[in-house]
Amino acid sequence: MALLWTVVSVSFSIIITPFLMFLLAIIFLASIGKSLGVRRLYVKILLKIFEYGRQHIEIAKKDQRREMVTGSSCEGDGDADADATEDERAAAAASTAAAVERAAGAEAGADAGAGDAAHAPATRRPSPGGGAKAPACNGSAGALLPNGALPNSLSVISREDLILSPVPSLNSANGAAKEGLPRSRSFETLKREFELADCLEFVKAGVEAIIEDEVTLRFEAEELKSWNLLTRTNSWYEFISWRLTVIWVLGFLVRYCFLLPLRVLICFIGVMWLTFCTGIVGYVPEGQFKRWLNYRVNIMCFGILSSALSSVITYHNPENRPKNGICVANHTSPIDVLVLACDNCYALIGQRHGGFLGVLQRALARASPHIWFERSEVKDREAVAKRLRQHVSDPKNPPILIFPEGTCINNTSVMQFKKGSFEVGGVIYPVAIKYDPKFGDAFWNSSRFSMMQYLYMMMTSWAIVCDVWYLPPMYQKEGETAIDFANRVKSCIARQGGLVDLMWDGQLKRMKAKKEWKEAQQEEYSKRLKLE
Repeated sequence: MALLWTVVSVSFSIIITPFLMFLLAIIFLASIGKSLGVRRLYVKILLKIFEYGRQHIEIAKKDQRREMVTGSSCEGDGDADADATEDERAAAAASTAAAVERAAGAEAGADAGAGDAAHAPATRRPSPGGGAKAPACNGSAGALLPNGALPNSLSVISREDLILSPVPSLNSANGAAKEGLPRSRSFETLKREFELADCLEFVKAGVEAIIEDEVTLRFEAEELKSWNLLTRTNSWYEFISWRLTVIWVLGFLVRYCFLLPLRVLICFIGVMWLTFCTGIVGYVPEGQFKRWLNYRVNIMCFGILSSALSSVITYHNPENRPKNGICVANHTSPIDVLVLACDNCYALIGQRHGGFLGVLQRALARASPHIWFERSEVKDREAVAKRLRQHVSDPKNPPILIFPEGTCINNTSVMQFKKGSFEVGGVIYPVAIKYDPKFGDAFWNSSRFSMMQYLYMMMTSWAIVCDVWYLPPMYQKEGETAIDFANRVKSCIARQGGLVDLMWDGQLKRMKAKKEWKEAQQEEYSKRLKLE
């Protein structure tokens, strides 16, 4: 028994000593802002593994298609005869469609030659079936359009791709208002030309929104181009090959048996170290030395915490790094703060929380002038704006970090920016954040996962890889409203990060569409049918 205990003690000491040295090395390197490049090497190895898996997936799919083609070719002559019959039917249908198109063109030409002064010139629109274009019918019930195209009088709704937006004037596929639409007509023209088909574009847009709208897609996991060997991204558990299965098993063991315990321990040490260091900084008298010490402590502590997620962050354009004022960024995850705080010191603004987030908030508040609100105060815009102005007016305060979207979006888009932070005045530093979903989905769906569940998913992912772009500071132009300024900043962030620029409010995932939005669409449609 004594011999067994001796062997266990020696084995434990052999394992624990290098492990403690490794942790001390992480803390020391984070304190001086240096790295050995181990995480970047780890990411490069993962990329090679993912590429190997992608090639095998493509090979497996080609083999499956080849087997399907081989099996279908062996069905016999009966299937060949059936295929020939189908080809004959398709050729006959094509010739019939061509004849109908020629007839419709001739009839439309005759109608145009007649020339009715009460009618506006005919417009041309592509047919739904993708065939040749045909003139629109101006109220004649007997006109026959190719491929089932519906008559649309005077192109009151002449959009092929209608996309409803909060601003009715931008209801189009490219987000630009269309010119040349008639705004008023006489009762006689309306009675002669109005068709029920005039409202079908809105019906079509509504049905498309029910099936797949622009907002709901922004709160689902980002779609991957190829499998990243995580079970959570392969919901059908499809068997591909034994080689990939072996790689997945080895990856599972690495992530859950080595990386997860190591990351949890580093996270625990990082939080304790942050709490201790910020407590020390809190006792230092106000002055330049405290600001310098707070800057170094923040970068060191958040550098340690970033190691708990195997984060690999690339910062672009450091000359535009925020110095004071307000810094705004797109919001994907709570770790956005961690990503930005590894390179700069920020003051934060937000609602007071309990639990794990509450511990971090109280620790940070000891060393830096953060702004935390109670739930009842958050709704008081004047109080929020007043405290923001007080913070921004002091050039000695660090830049305050704000996420104007107010909720997490899934790393594919930027949604409506709230105008509050753009009404304060002063300089705005835009920052674009883009995560690489191949290594792990950084998006936090707060309606499905709690904070602890989200952290568990992050710590069992391969890594967190992202790019951060510091954009040049922006100022509000003369005569520019806060909403227009917010939209201009949002467009710059979306363009730099390769994100989709949307006008919708991200809070739609928690609430219904505003009543005034519906009324605005109804008013816009009524203007187009307005009688003189």
